[in-house]
Amino acid sequence: MKPIYLDYNATTPVDPQVADAMLPYLYEHFGNPSSGHIFGVMTNEAVQKARVQVATMLRCNEKELIFTSGGTESNNYAIKGVAHAYRNKGNHIITSSIEHPAVTQVCKYLEENGYSVTYLPVDEYGLVDPKDVEKATTPQTILVTIMHANNEVGTVEPITDIAQIAHDRDVLVHSDCAQSVGKIPVRVDELGVDLLSVAGHKLYAPKGIGALYIRDSVKLEKQIHGANHEMSLRAGTENVLEIVGLGEACEMIDRNLSKYAGHMRSVRDKLEIGLIESIPNTRINGHPNKRLPNTCSVSFPNLEADKILAKLENVAASAGAACHSDGITVSTVLEAMRLPLEYAMGTIRFSVGRHTTAEEIDRALEEIKQVVGELQHDRQ
Repeated sequence: MKPIYLDYNATTPVDPQVADAMLPYLYEHFGNPSSGHIFGVMTNEAVQKARVQVATMLRCNEKELIFTSGGTESNNYAIKGVAHAYRNKGNHIITSSIEHPAVTQVCKYLEENGYSVTYLPVDEYGLVDPKDVEKATTPQTILVTIMHANNEVGTVEPITDIAQIAHDRDVLVHSDCAQSVGKIPVRVDELGVDLLSVAGHKLYAPKGIGALYIRDSVKLEKQIHGANHEMSLRAGTENVLEIVGLGEACEMIDRNLSKYAGHMRSVRDKLEIGLIESIPNTRINGHPNKRLPNTCSVSFPNLEADKILAKLENVAASAGAACHSDGITVSTVLEAMRLPLEYAMGTIRFSVGRHTTAEEIDRALEEIKQVVGELQHDRQ
């Protein structure tokens, strides 16, 4: 029986339409986009088309967008680039306690190199309070970096309100939008951010490609030095094949987002309802309304997530905690949300995708119910 993939927040498959768009640039159009001859002109035009496609989805000017190797590089460039370019203005950065390591580890690195970082708390749903941003801001604050939507529980943060508060204090705002693009609208004019990160493999484009929106008034210190690629902001010959794929994936999202989101919400809700109705004391984590349409973080109390996953032979998902001989390691997100340990230890993230079917959800529910039931019986 074909296994059921419910880990779309970890990565997505390349959409067939995206693969078809990429194919000519794998075999036929191989020129260096910086070359002046016809081979280079053709690939340069492909790169610029993709830039317009991504910019159109984000509702920004294509000249404000550069391509990167993925969400991690985009986050690194945004945060370090601002930190170094605005060092004469201040050395304080504000972030949240539930960020992805691609943000948290950058902030830790900067702390080791003379910067001050404030990690804001979240409520039980994983929401940052914009008032906490206001309270944390000092004359030394140069950047607020807070994710648009959390990768573990799906909670969508009030970025627009946060950006308004920051801008009133002449502070720049970056948002890691790796998990939100392709699931909810992500538009720079609505969010009001100065920098925004995109990761291709989260939105049915290949791994190893991403983008960074940089408002035209923002200065960044260059992180990768070499030739003057990407408007002299990022050196390195453009990854044409994957840039084309990212562009096609973003155009598909711009055209079909409502349909994609509606389908994902439908199968996600079917999964959640099935779990709640069939397994006693099941808890759904994250905000009940301000949440990604595809994400289901569910806690089975007094069980161990890694044991559940080990027994789920045909269902792929992610654990929110790991149990080992020395104790239980709970994710920083669940810890920041102050989820009780008896729930946190049994937390699993199921995330559906645009191709998940109702039949797959039915099959998954049967196996989850059986495995959880057996583990609960063993504890009695």
